[in-house]
Parts: sequence; C-alpha cells; structure tokens
Amino acid sequence: MPDLPETPSTAARPDLDWSQVRETVMMLQLAVAQIERTMRDGNDSVETLTASFTHMVGNTQVIHAAADSLEDSQEKQSILENCSAVESSMSDAIVAFQFYDRLSQRLTHIGNSLEGLAELVSDSRRLYNPYEWSGLQSAIRAKYTNEADRAMFDAMLAGASIEEALKLSEPSSKDDDIELF
Repeated sequence: MPDLPETPSTAARPDLDWSQVRETVMMLQLAVAQIERTMRDGNDSVETLTASFTHMVGNTQVIHAAADSLEDSQEKQSILENCSAVESSMSDAIVAFQFYDRLSQRLTHIGNSLEGLAELVSDSRRLYNPYEWSGLQSAIRAKYTNEADRAMFDAMLAGASIEEALKLSEPSSKDDDIELF
C-alpha cells in the first residue's frame, strides 16, 4: 500500500486524531490573516490619499499666495474664500485619517491578541493553566492605550455581554475629541 501524506485531521475530515483545539487555532490564525490583509489593503489606500492630500495642500498654498498678490477685487475675495473652504475640508479629512489610525491600531491589537490566544491554546502545557490565561489577559489589557478599550475589556472579563460592554465603553459626548495612541 502506498504511503499517503500525513495531514492532520480536520472538521471536514475527522479521524481519531481530530482536535477541536487544532481547529480553534486554525480559525484564530485565519482571523489574524484576514485582519492583516485588511490592514494592508487599507494602508495602501491611505498612502494614496495621503499623497493626494499632500499634493492638494501644496496647490492650495500656491493658489493662496497667488491670490494674496492680486489687487483687492471680488475675484480675489472669491479665490481666498474658496481656498479657506478647501483648507477646512482638508482639516476634516485629517480628522478622518486620525480615526483610521485608531482603527488600524485596534486591528493590530486584535491580531496580536488572537495570535497570543492561538499560541496558548495550541500548547497543551499552557492550555489548562489558569495562570497562563491570566497572564495572557494581563498582556492584552496592558496593550490598550485608551480608556474606552480598557473599559470594554474589563466589562467583558467581568461577565458583561458584548452589548453591555460596548455600551459601557462608549465615550461620553464630552470625549468626542480624537484620542491619539
């Protein structure tokens, strides 16, 4: 009988060697890969947008300087007002980039947390050790850099539902400012 390549059993092809732990690790690794791919795609788009905004800022400065050298007129006033409107729009876009930065950092934290979880679950010496789980949770919490994320983490560990944890972690209206990481 020819030797068949040894491949681990899966949920689709279970055998006596099948393991829900291996399946869990595989799904966690898939989630990490999807996060990393999404971030790579997003970063490519943001790099394009950043280059475009840099170019637009330069053009706006040239237009503004040229308009300043004109004699006072309706046209000069119109050019300066439109430059101000474009500058205001670019300022709004910069705020949106800051939100994207927050999103990217959160996705990085999620990916790192999932990788740590996959490593713990795949190691039978660590899997059933409460101190290992506590250490993983402490390491994950320590990486959070804003209070809303820490509040959500703490609420989930205290037994809150996803909806409750999200509600508890919502910033108040006075906290609408961007919190940079």
